[in-house]
Amino acid sequence: MTEPRIRQAVRALLVTPDHHILLVRFEFPDATVWSLPGGGLDPGETHLEALHRELIEEVGLYDPVVGAHVWNREHLIEHLDGLWDGQRDRYYLVEATERFEPTPALSWEQLRAERLHELRWWHVDEIDQATAIGDVWFSPRALGRHLRTLITDGEPVAPIDTGV
Repeated sequence: MTEPRIRQAVRALLVTPDHHILLVRFEFPDATVWSLPGGGLDPGETHLEALHRELIEEVGLYDPVVGAHVWNREHLIEHLDGLWDGQRDRYYLVEATERFEPTPALSWEQLRAERLHELRWWHVDEIDQATAIGDVWFSPRALGRHLRTLITDGEPVAPIDTGV
């Protein structure tokens, strides 16, 4: 059996002081998933370089203030382009002093080609409620719980594994 081919990726955790978080909606053949902005590293890119590029492309955020690397997540994905079997995400805090209207540098046609269909600010309470009802799939699945821990306890000493 061969080892899974795991793509390196990075995600931005944009959380406002009033506990709103910017999420992106991905449409896969068999699931709709709300996740954090970000994506795979291009050849030769560092995680931080990729994070800056992804924030420009998906959110229209130039020169963000990037904070701590707070979470990690590794998972297998059936819907990748055939080059990869899964993804290893690093999550970084990115300063968001208030909600803003995202203005992606990529066109919506380009974003949809990457399965990204919407950007929306969610309050942590909305995430908790949607998770409890079970009608929305977040990535990571326990996003609300991890956000509450981050809000309550602050940045972890070392990145936390979020699980699936």
